[in-house]
Amino acid sequence: MMTPLKFETVETHPTPDAAVIWLHGLGADGHDFVPIVPELRLPTTCRIRFIFPHAPHLPVTINGGMVIPAWYDIYALTLERKVDTDQILASSNAVKALVDQQIQEGIASERIVLAGFSQGGAVAYQLALSCETPLGGLMAMSTYFATEETIHYHPANAKLPIHIFHGTQDNVVPEVLGQTARDCLTQKGFTPEYKTYPMAHSVHPQQIRDISAWLQCTLEANTQS
Repeated sequence: MMTPLKFETVETHPTPDAAVIWLHGLGADGHDFVPIVPELRLPTTCRIRFIFPHAPHLPVTINGGMVIPAWYDIYALTLERKVDTDQILASSNAVKALVDQQIQEGIASERIVLAGFSQGGAVAYQLALSCETPLGGLMAMSTYFATEETIHYHPANAKLPIHIFHGTQDNVVPEVLGQTARDCLTQKGFTPEYKTYPMAHSVHPQQIRDISAWLQCTLEANTQS
């Protein structure tokens, strides 16, 4: 069992009623996306607790076995991505503990959004689509559906709002992998939104505006009575 994840927290209001758990990519840490919160320019009515977990340190095969922050090992950077799916499941379970913690602190599960960039997105896919607790949404950024063939979908999230963001010039996670994830989800009955930007493996200013709009819309649809 993985040790509990450490994380950074940013709250947009003293009494948050929603949470976004945002997972970073390979070699980064939870600080990576912290600066994006003020850039979202959320209205004061959005009472969100942003949680940015730090991935564990693992040896990564494609980096010559170097130990770096990683949600799972990557064996080969083929288009199919050969990865350690057991480690994806372990990371998914560790993030699920953060979801449970937010619920215990009074946040409705339907107002908890999972977000992930690159490796973090692969973990977010696994957790969001297999979670037995209904969640508020899934935001997949410059990522791929690593556990597409092994995941057990849970009906609690059969209608989960999903937005996929990808760069048309991404040379780390080619856009075709984002398209493949979209097509797979569509075939499974989901209705993912899909948007691209003229960028490499990064975040685009227009994307930040689109993320803000999507978060507001998605959380508004799940407003507590």
